[in-house]
This record gives sequence, structure tokens and C-alpha cells, in this order.
Amino acid sequence: MKKVLVIMLAVMLALSCFSAMAEMKDEYDVRVLVWKFDDAYGSSVRQGMTKWAELVGQELGCKINLTMYDAADDMGKQKEQATQIVGENPDFVIINLAEVASGQTLVDLFKDAGIPFLFYNKPPTDETYDSVVKDSGSFFIGTLAREAGDMQGEILYDLWTADPSKIDLNGDGKVQFVEFEGEPNNAEAIARSQYSQETAEALGVPMEMVVDDWIVANWDTAQAQEKMLATWAAHPEIELVFANNDQMATGVIAALNQSGYNTGNEGDPCITVIGVDAVDEAIEAIKAGKMTATVKQDGDAMGEANIRFAMNYLINGKWIDGLDQYKLNDDGVSTFIPYAKITQENVG
Repeated sequence: MKKVLVIMLAVMLALSCFSAMAEMKDEYDVRVLVWKFDDAYGSSVRQGMTKWAELVGQELGCKINLTMYDAADDMGKQKEQATQIVGENPDFVIINLAEVASGQTLVDLFKDAGIPFLFYNKPPTDETYDSVVKDSGSFFIGTLAREAGDMQGEILYDLWTADPSKIDLNGDGKVQFVEFEGEPNNAEAIARSQYSQETAEALGVPMEMVVDDWIVANWDTAQAQEKMLATWAAHPEIELVFANNDQMATGVIAALNQSGYNTGNEGDPCITVIGVDAVDEAIEAIKAGKMTATVKQDGDAMGEANIRFAMNYLINGKWIDGLDQYKLNDDGVSTFIPYAKITQENVG
């Protein structure tokens, strides 16, 4: 009798597995809510998702149809887009929050509609993270917030160790600097700002911030240029700029160019500018000698992860099981894409 029960259970298990496989669809409708299309790093992630939707679809033997929505940095608009999506009942939604403190509204919409979703790139605020990601049964694909800041500080330390005079232009034994922050209340921006300085100091670089606080420029080139012009006029002693992303870094460089700094021309003065993302414009600026370094945030890899996690959940009902190339974080609901240093020595 026991043998019969064992055989029956085995048959039932095999049939259930076959049934799960048979439920796989020929086409999947996946929507992507994007905080704004004109963010350079975000564009690389969108390109990655488009590329990997085709490749992963070929691997799985299905078609993954992506539709992307530009919130233009407007949470109200993103909520309207989410409401529209609910009415069309897609298979999955990938979310890049327009406002990191407002994820719960989207969670409520999609959970009520029974539509699975995940978040990427911009984590919900610490105060909302548990309810928005963990308690909702969702997942977050991002980066270790402090890693980019640590690497910025390490790059500065390497430069300082190689030749302090190239950093310390006034020869006072300290590095006068400012920090351009992406946005308030963004955990990634705060960590990048904090650890770029703290890591450099811990390694032995003497630092002096010449303004009272980080300069918020909302990840934006034009805002960074305008604010750097004002700060540079008041503090011409600045020798270093840390920027949370490359778009702000290139805005800083545009401001410095107006004073004949960081032109890339031989003999012109240059201060150290270190960004994050490794977007094309930054890479070209490093090659031209206008920018010192950046930290690569791999948009293609994040785009791939978004597609693989979404499809794994749709097909297997699991987030990370079966995706051995990714490491689950201690919180049990997230994974990180690693950074890499890009300097004038390895930019080629």
C-alpha cells in the first residue's frame, strides 16, 4: 500500500510540474514605469531591458512585449499611468519610482488588481521600504548604496597617493571640495555623498568641505551647472567635486569651462571631478581630460536583471530561485548589481 501511495504521489508531482510548464504563454505583456526618460543612466537600463526582453524571450521560447511609460519626474503622472495600466491588466509591471517616498500608492493599485510587480534602481525610502517591497511580496533590484561612494573615495585616495600636488592645487595640505547630491531622501544619493568623503578620509586623505552641506541638483545637468557657477564664484578654492551621477558631473564641468578650467586643453587648469554611472558623455569627458573618473553603474546588467526576475516570477512563481547568477541580500527581497571604477588609466 505504501508503495502505491509513493507511486501516486510521484505521478501527481510529475503531472503538476507538467501542468505548470504547460501554462507558460506564447506572449507576455510587461509594462515599465520609468521616473524620467531623459536620465542618462536610466536610458541605458531601458536599452538593456529592450535588448534582454528579446534575448530572454528567445531562451524561453516566448515573446516578451515591453511597453514603457515616461513619468517625466512627476509622481502624479506616474500614478495616472499606473491607473491606466491596471485597467489593461498586463502580466507584470516593472517600477522605477518617480518619487521614492510614494511607492505605497502603486503597491495598493497593483496588489488590488492582482498584477505582480518589482522595483528597480531607486529604492523606496527607509520608512516605506518594508511595506512597499517586503510586505507587498515584491522585489527590489538595485545597487549597494554605499559602494559607489566608497569607490569614489578610493579613486581619490589613489590619486592622492600617486601625486598630492595634482589634487591639492593651493598646496595647503588639504583637499577643498563640494558634493553634488542627487535628491533629498534618496538612500542611494545619501550613501554616495556620505561615503565618498568618509572613505577618502578613512584612507588618509585630508578633506575640507567648503560649504555647509551637500548641494542638491536632482541628478540634473542644468541644475548642477547653475549651482556650480554660484558655488565656484563664492569658493574659487575648490579642488575637488564629488557628484552622485555623471549628468551632474558634466554640468559641473560645463560651469568650470566658463572659467577656463577642465577644458582638456594642454596647460589649462583642472580640478578633480568624480562622478557615477559611466554614461557615454562621461566616458568621452574622461578620455578628453575634462573629467577625472567615474564609477560604472551597469545599466545593461540591471536591464537584464529586471527582465530575468520578472519572467522567473511569472513562470516559476519565485523571485530568485533558479537565477544562480544573482545573490539574494540579507533582507530576502533584493539583489544588487555591482559597480566598477573607471579612471583615465582604464577608460579605454
